[in-house]
Amino acid sequence: MCKRHLFLLLVALMMLSLASCRNGGDIQGAPADPGNLPDITGLYAVNGVDAGGADYSGTLEIEQGDSPGHYKLHWIVTGAIQEGDGAIAGNTLKARWRNIEGIAHSQGDITYTITTLGELDGVRTIDGFDGAGWEKAFPNDEGWGKFKLGH
Repeated sequence: MCKRHLFLLLVALMMLSLASCRNGGDIQGAPADPGNLPDITGLYAVNGVDAGGADYSGTLEIEQGDSPGHYKLHWIVTGAIQEGDGAIAGNTLKARWRNIEGIAHSQGDITYTITTLGELDGVRTIDGFDGAGWEKAFPNDEGWGKFKLGH
């Protein structure tokens, strides 16, 4: 394993406790007005349950994409490093994700509802697997752990 991946995994482990207790895992904001969306770029703490029922947590970084309304996503979650591309549709961020490092080579879709507080409440699928999981992402407003993923 290269030093960069080892560093990212260590940072993810340190952030697991932050991600698992952030706001008790409860979304606090109402779904945002599509005409008045908060800025979603930045670092998030993530909690989720995959389609197989396994809990995970970690971080998500969202960066502006190549055109307005498009975004690049980078996750470091329990057991995996993932990346994806997404776009805004109404008050949702719809993205395609894929593992770039981890136990299994998997990919799928996630659709997040964006809240008034900039939280993301999502339904996550894995290609070839029946059912869906969920993922909640909470903005890291404390500025803890500022680093760039995938760079």
